Amino acid sequence: MSLINILHLVGSAHNDFYCDLSRLYAQDCLAATADRSLYNFQIAYITPDRQWRFPNSLSREDIALAKPIPLFDAIHFLTVQNIDIMLPQMFCIPGMTQYRALFDLLKIPYIGNTSDIMAIAAHKARAKAIVEAAGVKVPRGELLRQGDVPTITPPAVIKPVSSDNSLGVTLVKDVTEYDAALKKAFEYASEVIVEEFIELGREVRCGIIAKDGELIGLPLEEYLVDPHNKPIRNHADKLQQTDDGDLRFAAKDNIKSWIVDPSDPITEKVQQVAKKCHTALGCRHYSLFDFRIDPKGEPWFLEAGLYCSFAPKSVISSMAKAAGIPLNDLLIIAINETLGSNKKALQN
Repeated sequence: MSLINILHLVGSAHNDFYCDLSRLYAQDCLAATADRSLYNFQIAYITPDRQWRFPNSLSREDIALAKPIPLFDAIHFLTVQNIDIMLPQMFCIPGMTQYRALFDLLKIPYIGNTSDIMAIAAHKARAKAIVEAAGVKVPRGELLRQGDVPTITPPAVIKPVSSDNSLGVTLVKDVTEYDAALKKAFEYASEVIVEEFIELGREVRCGIIAKDGELIGLPLEEYLVDPHNKPIRNHADKLQQTDDGDLRFAAKDNIKSWIVDPSDPITEKVQQVAKKCHTALGCRHYSLFDFRIDPKGEPWFLEAGLYCSFAPKSVISSMAKAAGIPLNDLLIIAINETLGSNKKALQN
């Protein structure tokens, strides 16, 4: 069996934060899936100046040694590399949209959702509208631009329309808090969502994977929230910076998040809603959705996070492991779904 040539697309064309975040996940993925009997890995690393590098590893030393080249030269390099499949590891908006579209033009297949679906999911208001049309409950909300005045009576959640990791998110409990919350949110996006606050029961994430034409719901991940002390999650719950300047995962310690017992009645209920969201948005290969569970046990769609870096600490990887699907098997499933029946790459 010939090796599968996989290109890891890493970095960010937007800023250093997303560049480091991407490198963090991709480095873990490379270390955990480096099966030389199955894969040949290459790395493309993009920096905020839009230069490309092709380092031997994601160590800072190897990245520094790799020659930066412009897009034109990078395209020429990619077209002669005999790449079978690309694994997207970029989390910034250009990385999730424009750079994926580039690989469509190059006719290099890639794991995960297409650039147009990523663009929809990255705009929280558009994603909400699509899943609501499919019959999924969403919090009542409004989309504001600079100068607009909210009409929703607090409590309400303010969030930038296109930022991740809870950047710029605030729970407003009184109308007097709106101005400061909006100012904070507008630092991250030119549009802001004001959403009706859903009373807390629980907050969970649900992952879906596709295998042989079937959608499979994975075990839920639940987050530590509390009606009084922590009614919503914030940025510090997700990522933290170490003393040496590196990012680390904050929500992977079984204290701030944990896998829900599959026998919990909420699991099947949320999985069915998540499959509706997956289909409505036109997802492929896998998807991931956040839900707020109200005190009556009803799931409300919050947002879609349609990426997986196939690192051990990626949410979908953790959910799959809990379902008895090891990381390499998860990657093999995704590769086979991507390459399709024309080139069934690997058996698992």
